[in-house]
Amino acid sequence: MLLQSASSLIHEPYISTIATSLILILVSRVYYQLFVNALGKYPGPKFAAASRIPQLYHTFKGDMLEWVSGLHATHGNVVRVAPDELSYATGEAWKGIYGHASAGKPVTEKDTRFYGPSFNGAPEILRSNGPDHSRFRRNFSHAFSDRALREQQSLICGYADSLVDNLHRTIKEDPKSKINMVRMFNLTTFDIMGDLTFGDSLNLLAGTGNTSWVSAVYVSVKTNSLRRLARYVPWTAAIAQRFIPKELKQQTVAHYQASQERVDKRIDGNHTLQKPDIWGIVMSQKEDLRLSRREMYANSQVFMVAGTETTATALSGLLYHLLMTPEKMKIIIEEVRGTFEKDSDMDMRALERMTYLNACIEEGLRIYPPVPVGLPRVTPDEGLLVCGEHIPGKTAVSVHHWATYRSAQNFRLPDQFIPERWIDDEFATDNKAAFQPFSFGPRNCLGKNLAYHEMRLILAKVLYNFELSLLPESIGWEKQKTFFLWEKKDLMVQLKARK
Repeated sequence: MLLQSASSLIHEPYISTIATSLILILVSRVYYQLFVNALGKYPGPKFAAASRIPQLYHTFKGDMLEWVSGLHATHGNVVRVAPDELSYATGEAWKGIYGHASAGKPVTEKDTRFYGPSFNGAPEILRSNGPDHSRFRRNFSHAFSDRALREQQSLICGYADSLVDNLHRTIKEDPKSKINMVRMFNLTTFDIMGDLTFGDSLNLLAGTGNTSWVSAVYVSVKTNSLRRLARYVPWTAAIAQRFIPKELKQQTVAHYQASQERVDKRIDGNHTLQKPDIWGIVMSQKEDLRLSRREMYANSQVFMVAGTETTATALSGLLYHLLMTPEKMKIIIEEVRGTFEKDSDMDMRALERMTYLNACIEEGLRIYPPVPVGLPRVTPDEGLLVCGEHIPGKTAVSVHHWATYRSAQNFRLPDQFIPERWIDDEFATDNKAAFQPFSFGPRNCLGKNLAYHEMRLILAKVLYNFELSLLPESIGWEKQKTFFLWEKKDLMVQLKARK
């Protein structure tokens, strides 16, 4: 008994000293972040300036958009959202953060904590830095060039026609069918991208393909968002893993395996196939530009996310806003049906020249950007000049798409769907340079031209052939959570064949 009492008396000072030390360390870190760190001059919540907890909390909750845009509405164009991170909501920041290298200005690198590694650890075009990215860009730029896309026009048109046929067949069998257009757009973009990537159809619109791949793509993106906790705070890795359901992990693996199997089939089984698909072009490159098989796997997985989910998302958001504004829908339908005698007359060049169709697409990308968050870059060690201010080295900086596009400083009536802002002088004061839905600079989206061609063609074909009405259960569809991409709800519509 006496020994136990003595022992406790000996340990109590040590426990007290350890506790006091931990408190002092914590207080000193908070003091440093708030009053010593050069980022202390930027506005934002004190808790976010001292800790990354608020940002990670909103990431897990899926309401990061509301949180960041609310901070910008309160504090202005530049907000400190974490101890070492700034968010911008101004068009001026695009060039400083994402622009090309110039005298005295290095190119920023992507924040690896945000993106994480590829599934198999191999470099790919989204995450790689320096020489690898240049090599990938040189490889794939040919596949997404205007010339290559013109060669693929019949392929893209074929799948758009398959979508129309599928919809006709559905309403013929049951005129009162409720159709989920999110799903139909996803099946279409997956079939297109699958053929462009692997030289072979996924047969999703035909009804014979494996549709679980569609859901697996979004799941892999959401899982990566949840794993971000462990990359920002390494000691929480085990905790973060527990937050990810087993089913999500399995679907992520399934997505990678599906991409790998398709690459192997294309390279090993169809090596003599003469098609201008991505791997056909890559295999014809010089030896020093070619990709390893593991790099092919990793990049194919990127294409099957970036080239499918985002385009289907943009189409879904645009259709929803058109259905919610019948006067805008009337104008675009009149333009589409007045331009073409039959839908088989539609081609890329004619669609490019359609004023209101293209204005609607731009406005859809503004009011519902497929990637609504900021994509952080890390400033070089010597720092970076952004919007006329020197930002310290190793700071994460980004332009937040949603907050920028919904800012009244950049766009008049920012929360309203107004395609006319892209063609009328009435909106000449809008800061169009702030609008960069495909990012900016040397690492902007490689598939931008393909996305525009797909959106024009698919939307025009649907509007040419059908009368659409939004079902009551989908009113308010735009209120969604985000985990890097939107967690889209079903967009339920009723269709009637055009008379």
